[in-house]
Amino acid sequence: MWAVATTPSAGRKPTIRDVANVAGVSHGTASRVINGGKWVSPEARDAVERAIATTGYTVNRHAQALATGRANSIAFLLTEPQHLLFADPTFSILLRGAAEAAAARGATLVLLVAGTEAERANVAEYVRAGHVDGVLLISSHEADPLLEILIGAGIPTVACGIPLGHRGEVPHVSVDEAGSARTMARYLRTKGHSRIAMIAGPRDTPGGRYRLEGFREALGDDFDPELVEHGDYTEESGESAMERILARSSDIDAVFAASDLMASGALTALRRAGLRVPQDVAVAGFDDSGLAERLDPPLTTMRQPWDQISEEMVTLLQQVVGGGLRKSITLPADLVVRASA
Repeated sequence: MWAVATTPSAGRKPTIRDVANVAGVSHGTASRVINGGKWVSPEARDAVERAIATTGYTVNRHAQALATGRANSIAFLLTEPQHLLFADPTFSILLRGAAEAAAARGATLVLLVAGTEAERANVAEYVRAGHVDGVLLISSHEADPLLEILIGAGIPTVACGIPLGHRGEVPHVSVDEAGSARTMARYLRTKGHSRIAMIAGPRDTPGGRYRLEGFREALGDDFDPELVEHGDYTEESGESAMERILARSSDIDAVFAASDLMASGALTALRRAGLRVPQDVAVAGFDDSGLAERLDPPLTTMRQPWDQISEEMVTLLQQVVGGGLRKSITLPADLVVRASA
Protein backbone atom coordinates (compact mmCIF):
# COMPACT_ATOMS: atom_id res chain seq x y z
CA MET A 1 0.00 0.00 0.00
CA TRP A 2 1.26 3.46 -0.86
CA ALA A 3 1.98 5.93 1.94
CA VAL A 4 -0.32 8.94 2.23
CA ALA A 5 1.21 12.39 2.59
CA THR A 6 -0.29 15.82 2.97
CA THR A 7 -0.80 18.13 0.00
CA PRO A 8 1.24 21.37 -0.25
CA SER A 9 0.04 24.37 1.75
CA ALA A 10 -2.39 26.77 0.16
CA GLY A 11 -0.82 29.52 -1.94
CA ARG A 12 2.31 27.55 -2.77
CA LYS A 13 2.75 26.09 -6.23
CA PRO A 14 3.08 22.31 -5.94
CA THR A 15 6.39 20.77 -6.96
CA ILE A 16 7.38 17.37 -8.24
CA ARG A 17 8.55 16.53 -4.71
CA ASP A 18 5.01 17.23 -3.44
CA VAL A 19 3.68 14.83 -6.06
CA ALA A 20 6.20 12.19 -4.95
CA ASN A 21 5.29 12.66 -1.28
CA VAL A 22 1.54 12.41 -1.90
CA ALA A 23 2.02 9.38 -4.15
CA GLY A 24 4.39 7.71 -1.70
CA VAL A 25 7.08 7.16 -4.32
CA SER A 26 10.58 8.44 -4.87
CA HIS A 27 11.33 11.73 -6.60
CA GLY A 28 12.91 9.78 -9.48
CA THR A 29 9.81 7.64 -10.00
CA ALA A 30 7.54 10.70 -10.05
CA SER A 31 9.89 12.37 -12.52
CA ARG A 32 9.86 9.36 -14.85
CA VAL A 33 6.06 9.28 -14.90
CA ILE A 34 5.73 13.01 -15.54
CA ASN A 35 8.36 12.99 -18.29
CA GLY A 36 7.03 9.89 -20.03
CA GLY A 37 9.85 7.62 -18.97
CA LYS A 38 9.81 3.82 -18.81
CA TRP A 39 10.52 1.34 -16.03
CA VAL A 40 7.60 2.41 -13.83
CA SER A 41 5.15 -0.12 -12.42
CA PRO A 42 1.44 0.36 -13.21
CA GLU A 43 0.72 0.83 -9.48
CA ALA A 44 3.32 3.59 -9.14
CA ARG A 45 2.11 5.28 -12.33
CA ASP A 46 -1.48 5.29 -11.07
CA ALA A 47 -0.37 6.69 -7.70
CA VAL A 48 1.58 9.50 -9.35
CA GLU A 49 -1.29 10.39 -11.69
CA ARG A 50 -3.69 10.55 -8.72
CA ALA A 51 -1.20 12.70 -6.83
CA ILE A 52 -0.93 15.10 -9.79
CA ALA A 53 -4.71 15.52 -9.74
CA THR A 54 -4.78 15.93 -5.95
CA THR A 55 -1.98 18.50 -5.76
CA GLY A 56 -2.84 20.41 -8.94
CA TYR A 57 0.74 20.02 -10.16
CA THR A 58 1.53 21.31 -13.65
CA VAL A 59 4.69 20.66 -15.63
CA ASN A 60 7.23 23.48 -15.78
CA ARG A 61 7.89 23.30 -19.51
CA HIS A 62 10.86 25.67 -19.34
CA ALA A 63 12.59 23.55 -16.74
CA GLN A 64 11.70 20.40 -18.62
CA ALA A 65 13.20 21.86 -21.79
CA LEU A 66 16.42 22.69 -19.98
CA ALA A 67 16.61 19.17 -18.58
CA THR A 68 15.82 17.34 -21.82
CA GLY A 69 17.36 19.72 -24.35
CA ARG A 70 14.03 19.97 -26.16
CA ALA A 71 11.69 22.89 -26.71
CA ASN A 72 8.49 20.83 -26.24
CA SER A 73 7.04 22.62 -29.25
CA ILE A 74 6.72 21.82 -32.94
CA ALA A 75 6.16 24.08 -35.93
CA PHE A 76 3.25 23.99 -38.38
CA LEU A 77 5.02 25.52 -41.37
CA LEU A 78 2.91 26.76 -44.28
CA THR A 79 5.01 27.68 -47.30
CA GLU A 80 2.23 29.63 -49.01
CA PRO A 81 1.07 33.28 -49.00
CA GLN A 82 -0.59 34.18 -45.71
CA HIS A 83 -4.08 34.74 -47.16
CA LEU A 84 -4.30 31.09 -48.24
CA LEU A 85 -4.29 30.00 -44.60
CA PHE A 86 -7.82 31.39 -44.38
CA ALA A 87 -8.93 31.06 -48.02
CA ASP A 88 -8.19 27.33 -48.32
CA PRO A 89 -10.13 25.31 -45.70
CA THR A 90 -7.71 22.38 -45.94
CA PHE A 91 -4.99 24.33 -44.14
CA SER A 92 -7.18 25.32 -41.19
CA ILE A 93 -8.39 21.72 -40.81
CA LEU A 94 -4.82 20.43 -40.76
CA LEU A 95 -3.82 23.17 -38.30
CA ARG A 96 -6.64 22.30 -35.91
CA GLY A 97 -5.89 18.58 -36.07
CA ALA A 98 -2.16 19.09 -35.56
CA ALA A 99 -2.77 21.41 -32.59
CA GLU A 100 -5.01 18.82 -30.94
CA ALA A 101 -2.55 16.00 -31.60
CA ALA A 102 0.36 18.05 -30.23
CA ALA A 103 -1.57 19.09 -27.12
CA ALA A 104 -2.48 15.48 -26.39
CA ARG A 105 1.27 14.78 -26.26
CA GLY A 106 2.07 17.76 -24.04
CA ALA A 107 3.60 19.79 -26.86
CA THR A 108 2.84 23.27 -28.15
CA LEU A 109 2.14 23.91 -31.83
CA VAL A 110 3.70 27.05 -33.33
CA LEU A 111 2.26 28.44 -36.57
CA LEU A 112 4.88 29.68 -39.06
CA VAL A 113 4.08 31.12 -42.50
CA ALA A 114 6.79 31.46 -45.13
CA GLY A 115 5.28 32.65 -48.38
CA THR A 116 7.90 35.30 -49.17
CA GLU A 117 11.70 35.40 -49.24
CA ALA A 118 11.80 37.54 -46.09
CA GLU A 119 9.46 35.18 -44.26
CA ARG A 120 11.56 32.18 -45.31
CA ALA A 121 14.68 33.84 -43.92
CA ASN A 122 12.96 34.57 -40.60
CA VAL A 123 11.59 31.06 -40.32
CA ALA A 124 14.99 29.54 -41.10
CA GLU A 125 16.61 31.60 -38.34
CA TYR A 126 13.83 30.71 -35.90
CA VAL A 127 13.99 26.95 -36.34
CA ARG A 128 17.80 26.89 -36.42
CA ALA A 129 17.80 28.62 -33.02
CA GLY A 130 16.12 25.59 -31.46
CA HIS A 131 12.76 27.18 -30.66
CA VAL A 132 11.02 24.05 -31.99
CA ASP A 133 11.93 20.38 -31.89
CA GLY A 134 10.76 19.73 -35.42
CA VAL A 135 8.67 20.93 -38.33
CA LEU A 136 5.42 19.83 -39.93
CA LEU A 137 5.92 21.03 -43.50
CA ILE A 138 2.60 21.85 -45.18
CA SER A 139 2.16 22.29 -48.94
CA SER A 140 5.74 21.82 -50.06
CA HIS A 141 6.87 22.79 -53.56
CA GLU A 142 9.63 21.15 -55.57
CA ALA A 143 12.97 22.96 -55.19
CA ASP A 144 11.59 24.89 -52.20
CA PRO A 145 14.69 26.64 -50.72
CA LEU A 146 13.29 26.37 -47.21
CA LEU A 147 13.11 22.59 -47.41
CA GLU A 148 16.76 22.56 -48.48
CA ILE A 149 17.58 24.67 -45.41
CA LEU A 150 15.70 22.33 -43.06
CA ILE A 151 17.47 19.30 -44.48
CA GLY A 152 20.87 21.00 -44.38
CA ALA A 153 20.39 22.09 -40.77
CA GLY A 154 19.29 18.62 -39.69
CA ILE A 155 15.92 19.85 -38.44
CA PRO A 156 13.52 16.92 -37.93
CA THR A 157 10.85 17.44 -40.59
CA VAL A 158 7.73 15.60 -41.72
CA ALA A 159 6.00 16.70 -44.91
CA CYS A 160 2.31 16.70 -45.73
CA GLY A 161 2.40 15.09 -49.16
CA ILE A 162 5.36 13.63 -51.00
CA PRO A 163 8.25 16.17 -50.90
CA LEU A 164 9.20 16.30 -54.58
CA GLY A 165 12.93 15.95 -55.06
CA HIS A 166 13.45 14.74 -51.48
CA ARG A 167 11.23 11.68 -51.24
CA GLY A 168 13.92 9.52 -49.68
CA GLU A 169 15.24 12.20 -47.34
CA VAL A 170 12.10 13.62 -45.71
CA PRO A 171 9.43 11.35 -44.20
CA HIS A 172 5.90 12.25 -45.21
CA VAL A 173 2.21 11.51 -44.73
CA SER A 174 0.14 11.53 -47.89
CA VAL A 175 -2.99 10.19 -49.47
CA ASP A 176 -2.62 7.94 -52.49
CA GLU A 177 -2.66 10.85 -54.96
CA ALA A 178 -2.47 8.88 -58.21
CA GLY A 179 -4.72 6.07 -57.01
CA SER A 180 -7.37 8.53 -55.82
CA ALA A 181 -7.39 10.31 -59.17
CA ARG A 182 -7.72 6.98 -60.95
CA THR A 183 -10.73 6.18 -58.77
CA MET A 184 -12.46 9.43 -59.70
CA ALA A 185 -11.69 9.17 -63.41
CA ARG A 186 -12.97 5.60 -63.54
CA TYR A 187 -16.12 6.60 -61.67
CA LEU A 188 -16.85 9.36 -64.20
CA ARG A 189 -16.37 6.89 -67.03
CA THR A 190 -18.80 4.43 -65.46
CA LYS A 191 -21.40 7.22 -65.50
CA GLY A 192 -21.05 7.41 -69.28
CA HIS A 193 -18.71 10.39 -69.58
CA SER A 194 -16.07 10.22 -72.31
CA ARG A 195 -14.84 13.80 -72.85
CA ILE A 196 -13.45 14.40 -69.39
CA ALA A 197 -11.40 17.52 -68.71
CA MET A 198 -9.09 18.07 -65.76
CA ILE A 199 -8.10 21.16 -63.82
CA ALA A 200 -4.81 20.01 -62.31
CA GLY A 201 -2.83 21.61 -59.49
CA PRO A 202 0.58 23.28 -59.79
CA ARG A 203 3.18 21.13 -61.52
CA ASP A 204 5.68 21.56 -58.67
CA THR A 205 3.37 20.09 -55.99
CA PRO A 206 2.74 16.40 -55.31
CA GLY A 207 -1.02 16.82 -55.76
CA GLY A 208 -0.52 18.64 -59.03
CA ARG A 209 1.83 16.00 -60.39
CA TYR A 210 0.42 12.70 -59.16
CA ARG A 211 -3.31 13.43 -59.45
CA LEU A 212 -2.78 14.31 -63.11
CA GLU A 213 -0.68 11.17 -63.52
CA GLY A 214 -3.46 8.97 -62.10
CA PHE A 215 -6.09 10.72 -64.23
CA ARG A 216 -4.04 10.14 -67.39
CA GLU A 217 -3.49 6.47 -66.54
CA ALA A 218 -7.21 5.87 -65.94
CA LEU A 219 -8.26 7.43 -69.25
CA GLY A 220 -5.61 5.66 -71.31
CA ASP A 221 -6.07 6.30 -75.02
CA ASP A 222 -9.00 8.64 -74.28
CA PHE A 223 -6.72 11.11 -72.50
CA ASP A 224 -6.65 14.43 -74.36
CA PRO A 225 -3.98 16.96 -73.26
CA GLU A 226 -6.13 19.72 -74.80
CA LEU A 227 -8.61 19.12 -71.99
CA VAL A 228 -6.08 19.77 -69.21
CA GLU A 229 -5.35 23.10 -67.56
CA HIS A 230 -3.41 23.91 -64.40
CA GLY A 231 -4.50 26.07 -61.49
CA ASP A 232 -3.03 26.93 -58.08
CA TYR A 233 -5.76 25.32 -55.94
CA THR A 234 -7.67 28.61 -55.60
CA GLU A 235 -11.24 29.25 -56.70
CA GLU A 236 -10.14 31.99 -59.10
CA SER A 237 -7.66 29.71 -60.85
CA GLY A 238 -10.31 27.02 -61.25
CA GLU A 239 -12.68 29.50 -62.86
CA SER A 240 -10.11 30.79 -65.35
CA ALA A 241 -8.88 27.26 -66.15
CA MET A 242 -12.44 26.17 -66.90
CA GLU A 243 -12.90 29.15 -69.22
CA ARG A 244 -9.74 28.22 -71.14
CA ILE A 245 -10.89 24.62 -71.55
CA LEU A 246 -14.34 25.70 -72.78
CA ALA A 247 -12.74 28.11 -75.27
CA ARG A 248 -10.92 25.16 -76.87
CA SER A 249 -13.49 22.38 -76.49
CA SER A 250 -17.25 22.78 -76.43
CA ASP A 251 -17.99 19.04 -76.25
CA ILE A 252 -16.72 18.15 -72.77
CA ASP A 253 -19.19 16.25 -70.62
CA ALA A 254 -17.28 16.13 -67.32
CA VAL A 255 -14.48 17.91 -65.48
CA PHE A 256 -12.34 16.71 -62.58
CA ALA A 257 -10.70 19.46 -60.52
CA ALA A 258 -7.74 18.63 -58.28
CA SER A 259 -9.26 20.61 -55.39
CA ASP A 260 -12.77 21.51 -54.26
CA LEU A 261 -11.92 25.21 -54.45
CA MET A 262 -10.96 24.89 -58.10
CA ALA A 263 -14.12 22.85 -58.70
CA SER A 264 -16.12 25.70 -57.18
CA GLY A 265 -14.52 28.09 -59.66
CA ALA A 266 -15.32 25.67 -62.50
CA LEU A 267 -18.99 25.68 -61.48
CA THR A 268 -19.04 29.47 -61.78
CA ALA A 269 -17.51 29.37 -65.27
CA LEU A 270 -19.87 26.63 -66.46
CA ARG A 271 -22.89 28.48 -65.14
CA ARG A 272 -21.79 31.67 -66.91
CA ALA A 273 -21.40 29.67 -70.14
CA GLY A 274 -25.02 28.50 -69.86
CA LEU A 275 -24.12 24.89 -69.04
CA ARG A 276 -26.04 22.93 -66.42
CA VAL A 277 -24.40 20.73 -63.80
CA PRO A 278 -24.70 17.75 -63.93
CA GLN A 279 -27.10 17.60 -66.91
CA ASP A 280 -24.63 19.08 -69.42
CA VAL A 281 -21.30 18.74 -67.59
CA ALA A 282 -20.56 16.67 -64.49
CA VAL A 283 -18.13 18.21 -62.02
CA ALA A 284 -15.93 16.47 -59.44
CA GLY A 285 -13.35 17.73 -56.96
CA PHE A 286 -10.77 16.59 -54.43
CA ASP A 287 -10.47 17.15 -50.64
CA ASP A 288 -13.96 17.20 -49.03
CA SER A 289 -12.86 19.76 -46.47
CA GLY A 290 -16.38 21.10 -45.82
CA LEU A 291 -16.84 23.26 -48.91
CA ALA A 292 -18.00 20.46 -51.23
CA GLU A 293 -21.30 19.74 -49.51
CA ARG A 294 -22.21 23.45 -49.42
CA LEU A 295 -21.83 24.04 -53.16
CA ASP A 296 -24.79 24.17 -55.56
CA PRO A 297 -25.08 21.43 -56.58
CA PRO A 298 -23.25 19.57 -53.80
CA LEU A 299 -19.91 18.33 -55.09
CA THR A 300 -18.82 14.77 -55.80
CA THR A 301 -15.25 14.56 -54.51
CA MET A 302 -12.43 12.47 -53.06
CA ARG A 303 -12.38 12.74 -49.27
CA GLN A 304 -9.00 13.04 -47.60
CA PRO A 305 -8.80 11.65 -44.01
CA TRP A 306 -7.78 14.99 -42.51
CA ASP A 307 -7.82 14.03 -38.83
CA GLN A 308 -5.75 10.93 -39.51
CA ILE A 309 -3.26 12.90 -41.62
CA SER A 310 -2.70 15.40 -38.77
CA GLU A 311 -2.44 12.66 -36.15
CA GLU A 312 0.02 10.60 -38.19
CA MET A 313 2.18 13.64 -38.98
CA VAL A 314 2.56 14.61 -35.32
CA THR A 315 3.19 11.00 -34.28
CA LEU A 316 5.77 10.52 -37.02
CA LEU A 317 7.53 13.79 -36.19
CA GLN A 318 7.85 12.87 -32.52
CA GLN A 319 9.35 9.54 -33.56
CA VAL A 320 11.88 11.32 -35.79
CA VAL A 321 12.73 13.79 -33.00
CA GLY A 322 13.30 10.85 -30.68
CA GLY A 323 15.64 9.17 -33.15
CA GLY A 324 13.11 6.64 -34.44
CA LEU A 325 12.70 5.25 -37.94
CA ARG A 326 12.19 7.79 -40.72
CA LYS A 327 9.25 6.06 -42.37
CA SER A 328 6.49 7.49 -44.56
CA ILE A 329 2.76 6.77 -44.55
CA THR A 330 0.29 6.62 -47.43
CA LEU A 331 -3.43 6.77 -46.63
CA PRO A 332 -6.46 6.04 -48.84
CA ALA A 333 -8.96 8.69 -49.95
CA ASP A 334 -12.66 7.84 -50.30
CA LEU A 335 -15.01 8.62 -53.18
CA VAL A 336 -17.98 10.69 -51.98
CA VAL A 337 -20.80 10.87 -54.52
CA ARG A 338 -23.08 13.91 -54.53
CA ALA A 339 -25.36 15.65 -57.04
CA SER A 340 -22.68 17.34 -59.19
CA ALA A 341 -21.68 14.00 -60.73
